[in-house]
Amino acid sequence: MREGYYPHIDGMRAIAVLAVMAYHLRPAWLPGGFTGVDVFFVLSGFVVSASVARSPDFKGPRGALWFYARRARRILPALFVCLLATAVASALFIPESWLSETSGKTGRMAFLGLSNWVLAGTGNSYFSPRSEFNPYTHTWSLGVEEQFYLLFPLLFLAGSRGRKGRGLSLLLFALATVASLAHAVFLAHQGGHETEAFYRTTTRFWQLGAGVLLFQVLHMRAPTAAAAPRPGARYLRPLLLLASLLALGYGLWAARPGHSPWGAGVWPVAGTLGLLAALHRSARGWVGASLSSVPMVAIGRMSYSLYLWHWPVFVLFRWTLGLDSAGTGAAAVLCTVLLSWLSWRWVEQPLRFGACWRARDARWVACGLAIMLLGMGVQKQVSKNSRHLSLSVVTRHPLDWYPYAEGVAKAHPECRLVVSRLPGGVQQFERGACPSGTGGGRRLFVVGDSHALAYAEMFGRLALQDGVQVRLDGRGGCTPIGLQAWQLADRDCTAHVRALFKELGRHVRPGDTVFLPGLRVPRLVEQYRQFDPAEVRAAQQGAVAQARRGKVVAGAIAYLRPLARRGVHIVLEAPKPVLPAPPFRCSDVFNRGNPICSRGMTLPRAEMDALREPALSALQEIAAALPGASLWDPLPVLCPGSTCLPDDDGKPLYFDGDHLSGYGNRVLLPSFRDHLMAREE
Repeated sequence: MREGYYPHIDGMRAIAVLAVMAYHLRPAWLPGGFTGVDVFFVLSGFVVSASVARSPDFKGPRGALWFYARRARRILPALFVCLLATAVASALFIPESWLSETSGKTGRMAFLGLSNWVLAGTGNSYFSPRSEFNPYTHTWSLGVEEQFYLLFPLLFLAGSRGRKGRGLSLLLFALATVASLAHAVFLAHQGGHETEAFYRTTTRFWQLGAGVLLFQVLHMRAPTAAAAPRPGARYLRPLLLLASLLALGYGLWAARPGHSPWGAGVWPVAGTLGLLAALHRSARGWVGASLSSVPMVAIGRMSYSLYLWHWPVFVLFRWTLGLDSAGTGAAAVLCTVLLSWLSWRWVEQPLRFGACWRARDARWVACGLAIMLLGMGVQKQVSKNSRHLSLSVVTRHPLDWYPYAEGVAKAHPECRLVVSRLPGGVQQFERGACPSGTGGGRRLFVVGDSHALAYAEMFGRLALQDGVQVRLDGRGGCTPIGLQAWQLADRDCTAHVRALFKELGRHVRPGDTVFLPGLRVPRLVEQYRQFDPAEVRAAQQGAVAQARRGKVVAGAIAYLRPLARRGVHIVLEAPKPVLPAPPFRCSDVFNRGNPICSRGMTLPRAEMDALREPALSALQEIAAALPGASLWDPLPVLCPGSTCLPDDDGKPLYFDGDHLSGYGNRVLLPSFRDHLMAREE
């Protein structure tokens, strides 16, 4: 055993990484397994302190350079390889969508060790679907560690000279650790800050700092050979080991989302500190022997590579074959082990202990910075050129799948489409330079949810072809005339809709058209999960649901009647078909067997008619009560036969289970134009 090496710490690393992997594979197996990262943080603080304490090179500015070079050799090469491989695999298999919209930025910032702040800033909870489908989410913890390592020399070098210096270092780390713990406790009691608290370095420093402080205390209180054992000391160590194991086990089992790092993180941190303290001088006994056993040490030594590779492998399985069955789970684990061993054997080990490690520290630091910047650039180029690399039909044919303005411009090269951003996030589409002149003065105001935004291509084409000025105000998840129970419970949305109608009253004039699209029937599937069909149907039936719809109808009539009486044309959208599977996740050979595609992508027309009948009746009642109002129904165009299909002659009508594709926009445009012209005549 080399000097300063503690096999039992590798055993503890094994526990941490296996807990994290078990949680990510099947959360029910170990509900608090995500706190294995908390164990890693404590171990990192302890081990890095031990490393610099026994090194004669850690002195002054050169000591800081030595430290950064050592960390660069340890972290960056394997991270670089993993992130680039993940970028290529993502380009091959993962199409752009709501689930993946923050993945690219997370990956780029992971090269700089800043992905934790990206995830905190975008509001993507660690336990949310977008995080579960982001192949870079796990790099948040590496970001915390890298930022901690930047600060570490500044605090630790104060203790590089004599006992007083060590005392000063201890004080600095204690103050920083207490401040971080106080911040974590503060955010935990504020409410609504769970995502920030989970990812921020300022709320995680105390876990790394606890490891540093423990080592410093143990190092300063190193026993002398002449010191006599204290009475009862023989019982203290077994009790400490037992209490530590119980605390660690409780934390890994009982921790729940929304309570990390405080207070769910307290138990694994306390358990890890206790084990480190009890085993520091001697790893005798069954606990030390178990942690120091060959299998545990082998897993622990590969723990960094296992942590790096397991998450992107699991995420890519979620996107393609799925990760629900025992077979796919086993295959994902085997892929993880193979990639981890290759990374450990051919990347980690040679660069840590091979001949190249003797290169000057300054060169390693410079090389590390170059690796970060190069990785960012390569990842961005891979993402930018994904259309040419991808195996996904969605990515290869974006104009059919996404309602992009680019498709409009290509279809009408003689005219220029002007897309503007107005205050409040409103998009405005209007015709610019064109042989037939600019707009003709007709105006269309669109207010809706993400389904309104999914009509973007149709609105762009309408602006170019007919000169209509279109103002689109869409807010995801907020549906005007929301007829579902969860929509009624959203007070923020209700307030937003009221404000919108007041704003409309200030801008519309007689002859304008207000179009109100939105999701008004229950979904059969989300982009990441299915819903029980029986529960979906039940949500539409019954006296309670009918009473709720009655309130919505009355409120909508009250809001819209003043506009209709002023000569504004109100156009309501009848419910479009919804599908039992999202086409963008089920249209390739490598993902058609995914569990989310198990129900197929078609729906009998009779079932769709029954599903939308309550909402359709409510919308008809609203239209009948408003002068000049009408109901535009896209269903006959999208579903002309006895079965509602996801495509038309191989081209997608929908992107996911209910949002239109770019091609679907083009299919519906004639029907929508005819409806508007009929209302204006």
